[in-house]
Amino acid sequence: MDALGNPLRIHLTPGQWADSPQALALLTDFSPLAVVADKAYDTNNIVQALDKQGVQVVIPPKANRLEQRAYDENLYQDRNKIERFFNLLKGYRRIATRYDKTAASFLAFIHLACALIWLR
Repeated sequence: MDALGNPLRIHLTPGQWADSPQALALLTDFSPLAVVADKAYDTNNIVQALDKQGVQVVIPPKANRLEQRAYDENLYQDRNKIERFFNLLKGYRRIATRYDKTAASFLAFIHLACALIWLR
């Protein structure tokens, strides 16, 4: 997502896979100033990789972390743009109900929907 909530890259994974291991792959070839994500992305690998790149980590720490790290709560409020994007995607009935049988055709329609969202 960019600062306006427009999609920049989509990566389709099987439904049983967790989202957080895909985060670093989605950020390759980008040089963001900050990364805003929810607590599920608060892993040592992600935080350390972003710190090495000099990226501001705006991810609230999990409650079970021994050392709670600070984050910019005002910037974290922009995470609602991500949620609004997924709600826009679910507005396309074909995506919400997953009519497509193959991953390739499902991803193609997601790309089409993202293009339509960009054109708004």
